[in-house]
Amino acid sequence: QLQLVESGGGLVQPGGSPRLSCAASGFTFSSYVMSWYRQAPGKERELVAAITSAGSTNYADSVKGRFTISRDNAKNTVYLQMNSLKPEDTAVYFCNAWTYNAYNKRAATVWGQGTQVTVSS
Repeated sequence: QLQLVESGGGLVQPGGSPRLSCAASGFTFSSYVMSWYRQAPGKERELVAAITSAGSTNYADSVKGRFTISRDNAKNTVYLQMNSLKPEDTAVYFCNAWTYNAYNKRAATVWGQGTQVTVSS
């Protein structure tokens, strides 16, 4: 069973530095692009950060310089280190795994259930 389980969310003060974790199981983790998305109340889900199997990263402009995505293929886990949090970072954060099979031209994606991050004093 393909599964992603996020952890590390909660109530954080402005300026805080929590780290989210996403543990994967049921698929070849190292072959997937891993991403973090977030969805704030009343807004669409947006990409926060992504990391390829080779370790290349991409970030939303709103989090560049504050957030860092990383992965540990030995532990089947992807992380999101969040620094200098702002109230506008408040959202449900979702982990995503994506891969494309060029042989059969099929993409596959897996979503976690999400973890709430609330930035408030």
